[in-house]
Parts: sequence; structure tokens; C-alpha cells
Amino acid sequence: MAKLTEQDILNWNGDDYMNADQLEFFKELLLQTQQELVNNANATASHLQEQESTPDPADRATLEEEYALELRTRDRERKLLQKIQASLRQIDDGSYGYCEDTGEPIGLKRLMARPTATLSVEAQERRERMKRQYAD
Repeated sequence: MAKLTEQDILNWNGDDYMNADQLEFFKELLLQTQQELVNNANATASHLQEQESTPDPADRATLEEEYALELRTRDRERKLLQKIQASLRQIDDGSYGYCEDTGEPIGLKRLMARPTATLSVEAQERRERMKRQYAD
């Protein structure tokens, strides 16, 4: 069978949830995203090493703020990278695409929107309600 496209995934209505073709599609999607994150991290490292020094305090403050923002972005990407690697392990062990709370399918549309999702929409909403209850 030919490689699945995003549209094939979104239009899927077959019974064979998380079949080999779907797993391959998500694995490639995750690997591609992982590579983009690694490239971004490398670009940031190079950019920070080229840090120019400027005598003007306002320019220096602006540069420092830009670097801080860039580092916060990379930190979020680092966390996403960990989730991607966990999802790739789930593909390998056969648990990818299933809710870690209920064992039910997460759903192809949700996985297209968030390939690292580990909870079904219902389980995610339940966790968020519980969090809000304890926060109040």
C-alpha cells in the first residue's frame, strides 16, 4: 500500500485502528518534528555563540531579552522532544494511540492535531476538571 497522507488519516473510517500504515505515518511525523526541533536547538546554540557585544545599554537589553525568549522557546521544545521520544517508544511497544488512563483509542483526528497525546479527549477533560477542583 502507498504511504498514507494526512488526508487519508483524517478521512479514515476503517476498523483497523493503529494498523501498520498508520503507525508508520505517525512515526515519520514524529521523527520529522524531532529533527526540526534538533535543528532549531543547533541554530540557537550557534546564534548564542555569535553573541555580539554592544556598548549601548538599550541595545544590550534588547539582545538579552531576545536571547531569553529564544531560550524559553528551546526549553519548551526540549520538553516536546521528550514527549516525541516517549511516543516513538510507544509505537515500538504497541501502546501508541491508546489512552493511558482508559486504554481506549485516542482517535486519529486527535493524534493528527497532537501526535504526542497520551489521553483521550474525555480523559484529558476529566484530568483538567480534577485539577480545577483542587486548585479552587
